Amino acid sequence: MEVKTSLLDNMIGVGDMVLLEPLSEDSFLDNLRDRFDHNEIYTYIGSVVISMNPYRSLPIFTPDKVEEYRNRNFYELSPHIYALADEAYRSLRDQDKDQCILITGESGAGKTEASKLVMSYVAAVCGKGQEVNKVKEQLLQSNPVLEAFGNAKTVRNDNSSRFGKYMDIEFDFKGDPLGGVISNYLLEKSRVVKQPRGERNFHIFYQLLSGASEDTLKKLKLDRDFSKYNYLSLDSAAVNGLDDAANFRTVRNAMQIVGFMEDEVQSVLELVAAVLKLGNIEFKPESRCNGTDESRIKDKNDLKEMCELLGIEQSVLERAFSYRTVEAKLEKVSTTLNVAQAYYARDALAKNLYSRLFSWLVTRINESIKAQTKTRHKVMGVLDIYGFEIFEDNSFEQFIINYCNEKLQQIFIELTLREEQEEYVREGIEWTNIEYFNNAIICDLIENHQNGILAMLDEECLRPGTVTDETFLDKLNTICAEHQHFESRLSKNSKFLTDHSLPHSCFRIQHYAGKVLYRTEGFVDKNNDLLYRDLSQAMYKATHSLIKQLFPEGNPAKVNLKRPPTAGFQFKASVGTLMKNLQTKNPNYIRCVKPNDKKAPHIFTDSLVRHQVRYLGLMENVRVRRAGYAFRQAYEPCLERYKMLCKRTWPHWRGPAREGVEVLMADLQVPVEEYSYGRSKIFIRNPRTLFFLEERRKQCLEELATLIQKIYRGWKCRSHFLLLKESQIVVAAWYRRYAQQKKYKQIKSATTVVQSYARGWQARKLLRELKYQKRCEEAVTTIAAFWHGTQARRELRRLKEEARRKHAVAVIWAYWKGLKVPTGPRRRLTPNQQPTHPH
Repeated sequence: MEVKTSLLDNMIGVGDMVLLEPLSEDSFLDNLRDRFDHNEIYTYIGSVVISMNPYRSLPIFTPDKVEEYRNRNFYELSPHIYALADEAYRSLRDQDKDQCILITGESGAGKTEASKLVMSYVAAVCGKGQEVNKVKEQLLQSNPVLEAFGNAKTVRNDNSSRFGKYMDIEFDFKGDPLGGVISNYLLEKSRVVKQPRGERNFHIFYQLLSGASEDTLKKLKLDRDFSKYNYLSLDSAAVNGLDDAANFRTVRNAMQIVGFMEDEVQSVLELVAAVLKLGNIEFKPESRCNGTDESRIKDKNDLKEMCELLGIEQSVLERAFSYRTVEAKLEKVSTTLNVAQAYYARDALAKNLYSRLFSWLVTRINESIKAQTKTRHKVMGVLDIYGFEIFEDNSFEQFIINYCNEKLQQIFIELTLREEQEEYVREGIEWTNIEYFNNAIICDLIENHQNGILAMLDEECLRPGTVTDETFLDKLNTICAEHQHFESRLSKNSKFLTDHSLPHSCFRIQHYAGKVLYRTEGFVDKNNDLLYRDLSQAMYKATHSLIKQLFPEGNPAKVNLKRPPTAGFQFKASVGTLMKNLQTKNPNYIRCVKPNDKKAPHIFTDSLVRHQVRYLGLMENVRVRRAGYAFRQAYEPCLERYKMLCKRTWPHWRGPAREGVEVLMADLQVPVEEYSYGRSKIFIRNPRTLFFLEERRKQCLEELATLIQKIYRGWKCRSHFLLLKESQIVVAAWYRRYAQQKKYKQIKSATTVVQSYARGWQARKLLRELKYQKRCEEAVTTIAAFWHGTQARRELRRLKEEARRKHAVAVIWAYWKGLKVPTGPRRRLTPNQQPTHPH
């Protein structure tokens, strides 16, 4: 049977960039644009999927499409994210290889949607059953909950993930899902208290105020008007195409499916309401008699409502906003907070409250979706993490996010080359090292334990004395000045002294994705991530069911004077754990690309896409793939595809597939340096060789098509002739039958007429005979009757004559005797009266 490879058959542009000829950045972009214009949003680089965000719904994610890609070869159909998901799932199920799917790209490129498509495909193709369906539903419904609490509208994306998510989906030996484990990374909690212009806070705030019932809002002491809450920006409160009320109902339903109890849901909403109330607490300065400044709360109504929601004594929390207690060994020192410090404490509490609530949600979801069995599980990891970000104003969050993307790019390079090398070793092919840009030098600049940027930031945060963002920048200028990927206006490197595009309070890093300018303002505070101990202890005293769990350090019995780890240290450790986890699994890559900044369909911005192609390293990925062997294919499908090019292999090859391919390549006189034979695959070095095979195949297919057309047309004509002949025979048979029936009827009719005349004649003849016989019999009868009548009359006359004679004799005798003469002959005489005849 002919194998259809849609990467080369009937396709828009080139489906696999490895086969692009000629290969250049311009041709790469032209191919992407051509396919994008024809709604082909997926393109391959070998086994890597490039995904273009269409910013609209396309009819390519239907259940029919799922069935179309199910259990199919990766290159058998058009490029699709389903093909990658199916390949990963089948490798996990059939080969017992743990998989991970790495989805990368900048904000707005469609990473979250890609992760949903992967999970929905796996859920659709794996097993069925009541328990399995329940697990699948819980895994899928965890997404709306985490998106509501962890996603927000940004200038680049209406549903931007402001946290990193990695989900390990666990399967049994049959490939049925047993459960999952979610890991979250660095929630952008600064968004809780402040959002850039044109952006929103996290979705849940707007969903709660828009979709909750009046009774719920009354219990939470909230109002639907967004303008009444300082933490909610008003310029982007409403988003086109985003129905917050409907999404709130979806989130409530999803929480129920995942396994949240009603009282847990209510507790979560109370904490969300408390965060909104926190933002409305304002402070005013107040001078003390000793000349120090302290702060006082202006309007205590919001504080009162918040304390009622959380079950905290108002006076305790009010004091925590006004004073700070510092403990050192056995001493306690209480200092007042000025207005700026009070606002810092308020915002720190709001950020920590929301951040810890989000972490608790992830933990609670994990409790519901975790696998119940203790046996070894097969694991498929799906990584949906924030993309590389370059804004006008980049701060600590963007620095951490871009560091994470550097690590992902590093593991992408390492695993891609390692996978390539392992395949060549596995197939027995000679391997030549490939020159490529390794961003390990950038990762080292950031994470080096001694003089990395994160290490220096931690050192500044922990050292005694006055610590500011300026001292941190000075330290960077001193240590990193000579690094080729670090730039600063105040560094000792004189070439930047006249660079007016580089402000004094900033530094610039040459990332793999391009140069990014970071403003050091807030780096130290955000890295410290400090929450005053007084606030932690005040939260621990709350009677609310969740608060004690969220602030365990507030327990007076377990006071820990050790400084908590910094945000940078925690994130670095979690990223290191993630990288180790990913390196134990077989990687699958989805590289998401944003076609335009307007979030509009049908628009392809060359400069924007070109920038993403560069920093994602897509061209390098193609060159790495082509530097070895551009195309590889197992012997069986290769022989099936090209066997018509050789008379010895067409139409059937009876031997091993590899020998058939060897005969085929020898017959086509392909130069031996253009291909190599592996243990299970043939490796073709140059795309031109593959195109030569395809061109020969195309010509052969045309010849075969002509032959097939000729045979078909002959068959069709013969079939038509035989059909006409058969029809003529049928018609003739029916006509002969009709003619014979008609002739028979005529003969039968004539015969019937003749027979009727003959029978009539015979009947008439018989009738005449009968009539004659009857007349004769009647004549005889008449004659006999006359004769008998005559005889009878004669006898009667004789009898009468005899009677008269006798009577006369009797009369005579009577007279003679003297007897009385009888009166008539009919009178009966008695014996005594009988006359005696005289003799």
